[in-house]
Amino acid sequence: MANKNLFQSHRGAQLPAANVRNDAGAPAYELSPPATLARLAATGCLTRTFYASGEAQLDRVLDLAQRVDPRFVAQTALYARRKGYMKDMPALLCAVLATRDLDLLAEIFPQVIDNGKMLRNFVQILRSGVTGRKSLGSAPKRLVRQWLERAGERQLLNASVGNDPSLADVVKMVHPRPADASREAFYAWLVGKSFNPARLPDRVRAYEVWKESRRGEVPDVPFQMLTALPLGEREWSAIADQASWQTTRMNLNTFARHGVFRDRARVKKLAARLADPEQVRRARVFPYQLLAAYMNAGKEVPRELREALQDAMETAIGHVPEVAGKVVVCADVSGSMHAPVTGYRKGATSAVRCVDVAGLVAAAFLRKNRHARVIPFKEDVVRLELNPRDSVMTNATKLAGLPPGATNCSAPLRLLNEEKSTPDLVVFVSDNESWIDPKAHRGTAVMAEWERIKNRNPKARLACIDIVPNTTAQAPDRRDILNIGGFSDSVFDLIAAFAAGADGSDHWIREIESQPLRETITMK
Repeated sequence: MANKNLFQSHRGAQLPAANVRNDAGAPAYELSPPATLARLAATGCLTRTFYASGEAQLDRVLDLAQRVDPRFVAQTALYARRKGYMKDMPALLCAVLATRDLDLLAEIFPQVIDNGKMLRNFVQILRSGVTGRKSLGSAPKRLVRQWLERAGERQLLNASVGNDPSLADVVKMVHPRPADASREAFYAWLVGKSFNPARLPDRVRAYEVWKESRRGEVPDVPFQMLTALPLGEREWSAIADQASWQTTRMNLNTFARHGVFRDRARVKKLAARLADPEQVRRARVFPYQLLAAYMNAGKEVPRELREALQDAMETAIGHVPEVAGKVVVCADVSGSMHAPVTGYRKGATSAVRCVDVAGLVAAAFLRKNRHARVIPFKEDVVRLELNPRDSVMTNATKLAGLPPGATNCSAPLRLLNEEKSTPDLVVFVSDNESWIDPKAHRGTAVMAEWERIKNRNPKARLACIDIVPNTTAQAPDRRDILNIGGFSDSVFDLIAAFAAGADGSDHWIREIESQPLRETITMK
């Protein structure tokens, strides 16, 4: 008789073989170059994460961007900006196209480079030399000049806030041709040359007059231009009245410190602004940013504004699908998930952690699917009862507050198998850096447990949301398995289509490839 230890029967004998090691050193599945680029573009911030340095992310993106078709690079940049709300990665991909396909760059430039921050990012990355050139070159210079020529007064003022490079630096590099005397005076004011004050744009002229006299109405300019000056309650109240939705969200505690909320009518006005569904959508806010604002709001922030943030959250998670059948959400609360969701950035590290995002996604699914089951996990599952009638904010905070541990992505699936459960949709929210799982035959422990679930329910589907810039997966793409990355509400759209029957194999890639290269652009 042959050696039974070598030739015993295995349930997982037909599992796809794990073909790579993840960053934690454990078995995993390698993603295709397009899927890997998409994952990095939707999650990468080019800063150090728990497992990967910013340099490693950059090297991976540059390598992958040379291995895929230039058109896919362009469409990935569009998707990452339009749907993923990313900043650095779309600008980097545009800089790559400046060395690969200038015609494609010209097509997507005004759609990806849609504000002054993105313009400065693009120029900074291109001039750094990381993509193969250190000068802008004639074609990129022309695109930057066209951006400046199309931009309105408000957009140029917003673009003037920030450095390395500043907008003044950009103007000096590309030498835009002013279309009229007002734009000529603005450029001169921006770069520190002499100008005719009477010809300045209205907002800039009002700012210069007010800066000298401090009389009359506070000018309607980006509040960063004002906060360098000594301001009182009247000025801060005017800033709050004129603030954008994002500025309002980010400065609630600042406004409270400066007495802005003493006026009850103003509190109601700001609450209405924060809760306005159209403004929430237009602001392209990440749901986790609302959670952070809610959690960080001090006691001096009025209750109406806290409630408005909860109303805004309902809009931000509006794409969470209502799924027929049994839904299980597996939220990773392991140690690596306690790293900042946008990586470590000197002097600007986000207080929001990956585990906060995982808790938020799980709580959002529970909000829309009252019979859903949430299973937190680390090296094993964590027992936690959540009330589906509680707010998303409350349940997300409970999940994020669980103690950390090692990572075993197979643990919640093993529990479902022990219970003989038959889920219809299982959603993982994790960094997918599983490393303490039991050893599986050929494949990963996640796939071994998933196949057991599939034996009981052949229609079951598995969606794996990765919220960090990883290049591997615990389950390979196939019809019943969807791998996606990101932390904007666009992931909910993809899961909704997947839950409704879309083929998981390259589903995300097809979504990216469907991005139109041209859209009507309105500069404000």
